[in-house]
Amino acid sequence: MRFHRALATASRRSLLLAAASLPACAAEGRGGRSAPAAGPGAAVPAAAPQGGSGSRYFRTTDGVRLHYLEAGRGQPLVIVPGWSMPAWIFEPQLRGLSSRYRVIVLDPRGQGESEIAPGGYHHVRRGQDIGDLLDHLRLGQAVVMGWSLGVLDTLAYVHEAGDSRIAGLILVDNSIGEDPPPTAAGPRIPGPRLERAEAMRRFVRTMFSTPQPQSYLNRLTEEALRLPPDASRALLSYPVPRTYWREAVYSTNKPVLYAVRPRFEGQAANLQRRHPNAETVIFRDAGHALFVDEPERFNGLVADFIRRRIPT
Repeated sequence: MRFHRALATASRRSLLLAAASLPACAAEGRGGRSAPAAGPGAAVPAAAPQGGSGSRYFRTTDGVRLHYLEAGRGQPLVIVPGWSMPAWIFEPQLRGLSSRYRVIVLDPRGQGESEIAPGGYHHVRRGQDIGDLLDHLRLGQAVVMGWSLGVLDTLAYVHEAGDSRIAGLILVDNSIGEDPPPTAAGPRIPGPRLERAEAMRRFVRTMFSTPQPQSYLNRLTEEALRLPPDASRALLSYPVPRTYWREAVYSTNKPVLYAVRPRFEGQAANLQRRHPNAETVIFRDAGHALFVDEPERFNGLVADFIRRRIPT
């Protein structure tokens, strides 16, 4: 498949809806470069006080060169970012958790420093990319954390490959196919069509409830625009019913932590009631990138979950 290098326009309504409810769009499927000097986008190598850090690459089973960041030693924690986002958005976790864990953050295909592949922008291949990373790292078992679209990619891996390589799951701010189905959040405002770059800038701004440096927002926007438009659209409409994600969650008895904003509170309540090994936390004041908005709380939550629930 060949991808166009630019998308002429995007509607304001689509932008606002995607910015407010991007994870739900992907969850429903057809069935429903230089870092700023300071702030959240600071260079990652300085973030890891122990175990060293690095920017590394591997090749997937279909020959695509993918990038990942790694810092620290100990229990492996593999993190999968969301739609169009680079690995370095998890700098607060590389900095805050690498003193205790081996933190590995993937750049999914087409994102960050990974190759823009000609295809593979669907749930099965993206899930296999996670499995290929686990194989490359020769990990026994890892805690796998997915954020936004990364939740779906992680659940696709579990659905297709099982949980033998998983020590625990951390699912951050996306629908998991539970009831009630997510509804679109935020205003639906008609208006003039926007250039793709402006649409992405607005989307990036909506991910945070706390002010971020403009240089950081600019860098994120530039990175997000790297993903080709056709791939972007494909990733927002995985061709499976909502039950696919629910089946994956309930197929495993491994510990599950579900950390979400209030729009997924109903799903969180049902997961905790129905899953024998799940726990949930609601971030009421954070934006979609809640691990950036409230990094200390988020890192403490992850560390406590691993300490209590993951065998050493």
